[in-house]
Amino acid sequence: MDYVTAVPHPRSEAAGPARAGRRSLAVALLCGALGAAVALLATRQRWSEGTATVAGGAFPLTAKGSDVTGVPAALAIVGLAALVAVFAVRRAGRLLVAGLLALSGVGIVAAALTGASDSSALDDKAARTTGDTSATVAALSHTAWPYVTAAGGVLILLAGLLALRYGRLWPAMSGRYERGTTRPRRTAAAAADPDRPEELWKALDRGEDPTGA
Repeated sequence: MDYVTAVPHPRSEAAGPARAGRRSLAVALLCGALGAAVALLATRQRWSEGTATVAGGAFPLTAKGSDVTGVPAALAIVGLAALVAVFAVRRAGRLLVAGLLALSGVGIVAAALTGASDSSALDDKAARTTGDTSATVAALSHTAWPYVTAAGGVLILLAGLLALRYGRLWPAMSGRYERGTTRPRRTAAAAADPDRPEELWKALDRGEDPTGA
C-alpha cells in the first residue's frame, strides 16, 4: 500500500511568519501605547496621604506620583518614542531600540514599586507646612496607583519583548519611494502620417502630388 506524503505549499510556509509578524505588531502597538498612557495617567494621581501636626491639630497632606518620583513619567515618554522609532530603523538598530523599549518598562516597574512605600515626599511637605525641618508625616497610607503605574510598565516591557522577538518581521518606514519600472525615453519622433490634413498641405507647398498619382 502506497502512502502519499503531503508537501506543504510554499505560500502556506511563508504565511506563518507573516501572520505571526502582523499579530505581534498589533499586540506590541496596543501594549506599548496603552502602557505609556496608563503610566502617565497614574503618575498624576494620589499615591500617598498622611497628616502633619500644626498648632496642635492634624493637617492632611497628599502626594501625587509626580511628587514621589518623576522616573515613570519620563520613561513612559521614552518608551513611547522608542515604540515609534522601531519602525524607522532596521536590523541592529531595531534591536537596540527594542531593547530600549523593554528597559523603559523595567525602569517604570522598579520606580513605581519603590515609590509605593516611599514617604519622603510627604515628609518634605510636612516640614514645609510645620516649619520644622525634622517633622515627619503621621498616619501614612498609600493608594493602589503605584501598582497601576507598574502595570503600565509591564505592558511597555511586553511590547519591547515582542519587538525583540518579532521585530525582524515588522515593516519599516522608508523616506523614499522607489520606482519599480522606468518609462522608456522616446528616441525618435512618431512617423508622419501622410493622410493627415497638415501633411497634405505640406506636400502641396513643396510642389508634390499628395495623392501619389
